[in-house]
Amino acid sequence: MEPAPKIKVLIVDDSAVVRKALKEILSSDSSIEVIGTASDPVVAVNKMSLEAPDVMTLDIEMPRMDGISFLKKIMSQHPLPVIICSSFAEQGTDIFNKAIEYGAADIILKPELNTEEKVEEAKVQICDTVKAAALIKPEKLVKSASSRRNKGRGELNTADVILDRAVLGTVAKVTESIVMIGASTGGTQALTTLLSVLPSDAPGIVVVQHMPKGFTQSFAQRLDSLCKIRVKEANDGDLIEQGVVLIAQGDSHVLCKRKGNKYYVEISSGPLVSRHRPSVDVLFRSAARYAGKNAIGIIMTGMGNDGAKGMKEMHEIGSQTIAQDEQTSVVFGMPKEAIRQGAVDFILPLEKIAKKFLSLTK
Repeated sequence: MEPAPKIKVLIVDDSAVVRKALKEILSSDSSIEVIGTASDPVVAVNKMSLEAPDVMTLDIEMPRMDGISFLKKIMSQHPLPVIICSSFAEQGTDIFNKAIEYGAADIILKPELNTEEKVEEAKVQICDTVKAAALIKPEKLVKSASSRRNKGRGELNTADVILDRAVLGTVAKVTESIVMIGASTGGTQALTTLLSVLPSDAPGIVVVQHMPKGFTQSFAQRLDSLCKIRVKEANDGDLIEQGVVLIAQGDSHVLCKRKGNKYYVEISSGPLVSRHRPSVDVLFRSAARYAGKNAIGIIMTGMGNDGAKGMKEMHEIGSQTIAQDEQTSVVFGMPKEAIRQGAVDFILPLEKIAKKFLSLTK
């Protein structure tokens, strides 16, 4: 049997140091081939004309054309999975919103190479992000970006979500139920679709979306502007309460804890778990331990197996569990693994998940 073809990557960054570091990191994975590097979009276009990449990593601030403008042109003329490679020092909110609007597959931070531990973590996170992006069909990115541009503030795009608002309003009753959600590649779009249809009195929700440090706050702010329910980045000790969604901080684990009749979150550092920090497994396992049958687990689009073992623990303790189906997932890896392990009660398309978990909190 012939070996699988390698993922061809083009690195676009005006810093020679960053280009060299990314090339070394990506080349350390036997399934990835760096076919070239470019110092700006004009050089990148010339290289793409010689050999088309499967995935592109793209800097923001470059000469002749900035990365966001180049991303917009790529996705309108020759769509392919593009990973924005940014520094936390840059304007995170503006970059994030525009990158998602124009169809970026994901966002990574430029690697920190000051310690051996940082180098190893960078290898895991950057290589995994590229491999996940390579699984995305570009037309899915273009379609979702187009639908977001057509969506007004707080409005539903009925092509993406068809829900009976009257039903949503009646099922979101005050209960002790809390909801744990895990997502990765494609999750920013999927979570926007899911959370934007929830009523303001939906049960308390905690979300782990694999995302770099500095961008989770921007993501939470963006969701808060689109949703009826309040959305914020999680801080240590925040209550998991009705009408609030807590987004895990990038580069920190979030755990569900209980004190008396109140649930709250604990923010924790520590090593990567299931190759991620924050990890869905960490959140789900803590929910199984401290919330049991009062917790609902939802696993959504993403590559790999993060969340499968934790969801299995939730399922075994009596929590209701939901997985996004293959058709509506940008990448079906995480839901597929949870299903394979027998951890899932309901397999649903994205547009039906909100209605289902709200009905479970009656």
